[in-house]
Amino acid sequence: MTAELTVVGSINLDFTARLERLPRPGETLTAHQFVRTPGGKGANQAVAAARLGAKVTMVGAVGEDELADEALAVLVEEAVTLDVERTGQTGVALIYVDAEGENEIVVFPGANAEITPRAVSGAVLSQLEVPDEVVYAAAAGAEFFALNAAPARGLDLEPDLLVVNQLEHETVTRGKLVAVTYGKDGAALYENGREVARCRPPTIVAQDATGAGDAFTAALVVMLLEGASRERALRVACTAGAWAASIVGAQSSLPRADEVALWLD
Repeated sequence: MTAELTVVGSINLDFTARLERLPRPGETLTAHQFVRTPGGKGANQAVAAARLGAKVTMVGAVGEDELADEALAVLVEEAVTLDVERTGQTGVALIYVDAEGENEIVVFPGANAEITPRAVSGAVLSQLEVPDEVVYAAAAGAEFFALNAAPARGLDLEPDLLVVNQLEHETVTRGKLVAVTYGKDGAALYENGREVARCRPPTIVAQDATGAGDAFTAALVVMLLEGASRERALRVACTAGAWAASIVGAQSSLPRADEVALWLD
């Protein structure tokens, strides 16, 4: 069964500098690599879901500027249906990645803060790089609503699926099905407060964690929509996240279904 998914979220252009270690306050360091690539948690998850075989629609906003088409480029390449407004400036993310693959990210939301709230139907996935009212409107019309609560803040919502990391879980806890990620220690899935699945990711050499959470989230949603068991869905999600962390970049690191399969069996 092909999953059909609408992603409501952010679309950015990422400016990424790689350096040996992350800077301290007031410190200037020299990077050994700089790239600009499409990003934004919404767009990343839309691309990831499409690469895993889902039929995806992206709802979001970009600017009326020279960065907009570049930010949309991979979505277009992956045949994601675009329902995208153009207003103001395209959102950007400034990303530092150290030699261990850890990162620091500063986001300027730009047009992402100007998305018109609206109800969408079917299965919907959203994140918190867009205004609260956009998330509420998306949830209102959804038959299945998944929320990746990042960056974490409290909302008066109980999604069908909540995806958070260990720190975010301290801020956002409400969800019928809750996936909590623990970095290299894997993830656990809880249903009505009871653990129903747990996994550890494959052992990798971490290169860049930027897209790992987005790959995990998209894979978990797609697998659940396709009717996979809780255990199988979580295992595929952990594997997709590990694959993404082993490759430099956000959208460039998001795996396809056949690539995930290489590490599963």
